[in-house]
Amino acid sequence: MRTPLRIITRSRKALVIWRQSAFLSSRSTPRRVNRTSSEVCKEERSSYITTPIFYVNASPHLGHLYSAVLADCMHRYKLLQGVESRFATGTDEHGLKIQQAADVAGEDPLTFCTGVSQRFRQVFGSCDVSFTDYIRTTEERHRRAVEHFWCVLRDKGLIYKGSYEGWYSTPDESFLTPTQVADAVDAMGQPIKVSLESGHKVEWLKEENYMYRLSAFRTQLLDWLQKNPRAIQPDRFLQDVLQWLQDDLPDLSVSRQRSRLQWGIPVPGDPEHTVYVWLDALVNYLTVAGYPDDHDHWWSVARHIVGKDILKFHAIYWPAFLLGAGLAPPRSIHVHSHWTVNGTKMSKSLGNVVDPVERSQAFTTDGLRYFLLRQGVPDSDCDYTDRKVIKLLNAELADSLGGLLNRCAAPALNPTQTYPPLCPRSFTSEQDGRAVPEDYRMLDAVRSLPTLVEHHYESLHVYKALEAIASCVRQTNGFVQRHAPWKLNRTDAGDRRWLNSIIYVSLECLRIYGTLLQPVVPRVADKLLSRLGVRADERNWADLDFLLSYRGRTLGRDTGVLFNRLESPVGDEQKPRKMKKTDNYPKALNLGTRS
Repeated sequence: MRTPLRIITRSRKALVIWRQSAFLSSRSTPRRVNRTSSEVCKEERSSYITTPIFYVNASPHLGHLYSAVLADCMHRYKLLQGVESRFATGTDEHGLKIQQAADVAGEDPLTFCTGVSQRFRQVFGSCDVSFTDYIRTTEERHRRAVEHFWCVLRDKGLIYKGSYEGWYSTPDESFLTPTQVADAVDAMGQPIKVSLESGHKVEWLKEENYMYRLSAFRTQLLDWLQKNPRAIQPDRFLQDVLQWLQDDLPDLSVSRQRSRLQWGIPVPGDPEHTVYVWLDALVNYLTVAGYPDDHDHWWSVARHIVGKDILKFHAIYWPAFLLGAGLAPPRSIHVHSHWTVNGTKMSKSLGNVVDPVERSQAFTTDGLRYFLLRQGVPDSDCDYTDRKVIKLLNAELADSLGGLLNRCAAPALNPTQTYPPLCPRSFTSEQDGRAVPEDYRMLDAVRSLPTLVEHHYESLHVYKALEAIASCVRQTNGFVQRHAPWKLNRTDAGDRRWLNSIIYVSLECLRIYGTLLQPVVPRVADKLLSRLGVRADERNWADLDFLLSYRGRTLGRDTGVLFNRLESPVGDEQKPRKMKKTDNYPKALNLGTRS
C-alpha cells in the first residue's frame, strides 16, 4: 500500500516524500537540489566563460551566434547557481585580411573594424547575449597585455629570430607544413596548392620572422592532457589533438614583417615586425581576466567555447604559449561543430548565409536561441532550415509547453486562479487513490530532472538538457490528458480533490521547467514563471525542490499565449493546423535565405 503524499512547508526546504512506496527505489531517493552546496560548485564560486573573438572581415552569421548563445547559456546557468560569473566575447581586429578588407571598403582599418564590431555587438544584444565584457583587440588594455606577454616569452628565451620558409594561407593567417597542403585547380583551371583543413589557397613564402619554440612543448602538452582528460570536450576533439601530438611540433612563426602587415601590434623593441595575429588574438582571454596585473582569480576558472575550425590554435598553440609564460592552460576547452544550410556549407557565393537578426525577428529571439541550443550537437555538424525551426518551435514551445500552461491556468479549469490544494491520498492505493503507474514515473522524472539538467549544462550538452525537459513536458501533458480534469464533477468531493491535485502537480511541473529553461529562453521562462506567480527571488537553482507547498498561492497576470505558433513558409509540405479564433499567428518575416 502506498503511503499518502506528505507535503513539507517551504520554510523547512524539504521535498515531498512517498515513503514505503514501490514507486520509489533506492535509485530515485529524493535529493535536495540546493546548489549553494552542490558538488559542482563546492570548490569554486567563480566562473569565467569565453567565446572566440570574432574576425571582423565579414558580418556576423548563425555560427557566430551559436558560439555566443552557448556561452550565454552557461553564464546564465552559473548565475542561477549563485556563482559569480564573468562572460567575455568580442572581436579580433588585426591581420592582413582586415587590412585588405578595409582597403576594398575605402576606409582606414580602425573605422572599418569599428563598424563591423558594432554589428556583432548589436546582433548579440538583440539575441539577449548577456556578456559582461566585450573585448576588441584594438583596445589599449589589450595592447598592453600582448606586449607584456611577448616580453615574458622573449625574456625566457622562447622567442628567437629566424628565417622561415613554407606554404602560407592568408585567409587562415598561418603557415602550413607540406603534409597539410594538397594539389587543386582554381576557377580558371590553373593548378594551385590548398590547405587540406580549410581548402583555402596557399602560397610559398620565405621571410625573416620571430619564432616561438613550440617544439619544446610537445611533452608538456601531452602531460597536461593525460592529467586532465576533460580539458578538451567532446572526446572526439581530444582524440584529434592527441593525434596531432603524435608528431613533432615545428617551431611557430609569431611575427610578420611590418612591410607586409602594418595593421597589428608592433613587436616590442622591433618596430619592423608585427605580432602574429593569432598570438595577439589569443591573449584577449588574459586581457579580460586582468592580465598582467590581477588575473589569477578569473584565469584559474577559465573555460573556452570554440568552433572546431580553430581547435589547433586553442588546444596546441595557446596552451604552449601559456605554459611558456608560466601560466596554466584553461580549465577546459569546449568545441562545437559547424552549421550547414539544407546540407550545404554556408557561403556568400551560394547566397545561403543565414542572417541571425532576420531570423530572430521571424522566429523571436527565444525561438532562435531554443532552436540553436536544442538542435546544436557539439561533435557533429548541424543543419539549418526554416522549416526545421518552425516545426520544432511549434511542437515544443507553442503546443507542448504553452499548451500545458494554457490548460492548467485556464479560468474554466482553474477558476480561483491559484495553486489549489493537493490531496496526498489521491496518490495512494487506498480507496481515494487515483494515480496510475505512469503518473509515478512522471513524478520521478521531474524530481530527478534538475540533477540531470545540471549535468548536461555543465558539459555544455545543452541539447541533451532540453531533450530531457521536453520529455518531461510531454509526460506532464500525458498526465493531464490521461485523467481529463475537465470531465470531473466539481460537485463531487472526491472528483474535486483529484481535479485540484492534477492542477497543483501540473503547475509545480511547469515551475520546474520554467526555472530550468531560464538560461536558454529567458523571455519565455520569465513569462511562464510570472504567470505562475513565482517571484524573482524564487527562480534560482536553490528553489528547484519539487512539490513545495505553494497551496493557495495566486497565479500571476495572464499576458497571453506563452509562445505563438509560427506559420510555415509558402510551399511547406506540412499541413497547416486549423486555426482557432484565439490563435495569434505571427508572420514569419522574409523566410527565404539571403547573402
